[in-house]
Amino acid sequence: MRTAARWLLRIGLVLLAVLAIAAAIVFAMTQARLTHSYAIAAETVAIPSDAAALERGKHVATISGCVDCHGPDLAGRIFFENAMVGRFVASNLTRGAGGMGGRFADADWIRAIRHGVRPDGKPLLVMPSKEYFGLSDDDLGVLIGYLKTLPPIDRELPRSSVSPMGRVLMVALKDMAILSAERIDHAGPRPPAPPPGITLEYGAYLAVRCTGCHGDTLSGGHIPGTPPDWPPAANLTPEPGAAGAVWNEAQFVHAMRTGMTPSGKQLDRKYMPWPVLGQMTDDELKALWMYLRSAPPKAYGNR
Repeated sequence: MRTAARWLLRIGLVLLAVLAIAAAIVFAMTQARLTHSYAIAAETVAIPSDAAALERGKHVATISGCVDCHGPDLAGRIFFENAMVGRFVASNLTRGAGGMGGRFADADWIRAIRHGVRPDGKPLLVMPSKEYFGLSDDDLGVLIGYLKTLPPIDRELPRSSVSPMGRVLMVALKDMAILSAERIDHAGPRPPAPPPGITLEYGAYLAVRCTGCHGDTLSGGHIPGTPPDWPPAANLTPEPGAAGAVWNEAQFVHAMRTGMTPSGKQLDRKYMPWPVLGQMTDDELKALWMYLRSAPPKAYGNR
């Protein structure tokens, strides 16, 4: 019995040592990614401040999901907290205490929005810059102009953090969208920005905003890194049986405006930000639908 107990103790100690080594490796790998310094050359865009430009900037901030993460007042909030993944905080974008507005130069805004990188070169956590990299200079300029006019709100917030299990997921899931900065070709050419209109090209420009949840192919499925009980994203392509194949334009616009699908299902705004997307103009929604109908059909979950 004593011999068996000694062997069990030794096996247990070996397993603990292996786990400790594995944990150290995971921590080192993820810490290198979380603290990597990106050298992003300063960029400039025209930042207008007239009333029409500011109104357009507010619209871009809305339909791009800024208000969905940073809150209706854009003064920041803890938008996701789960022990299995971590705590993710959207920054206070105003000029109030704890806000970025009083500290960011124009180049800092561009670097954060387009590249997902802080002024010190470190990557931002869960900032969907992969979706914003292709923003036109005009849209980015009016967006920054609008953000610079936000009324100051004092709101000090904790920093984002990744839990131990979240670090394991970072290593295990290559598509986990926690660091946009490492998923962007920062030196590469940005996609062309078409003029607004009910066109396939403008629909494709708008549809990039959908890829964070629905995947680059828009075929939906489980969103990498979300908890197991998180509902999967729908398939937006015209694959037979998918919403993109059985809905028509009017039904799509109605669903985006009301959150109600043609089958009578109410979309949960916690997971599907229809109140934000529903503020697109009629032309924007029609262009988006036109593109979704023309996207290559993909089997569900083929992200």
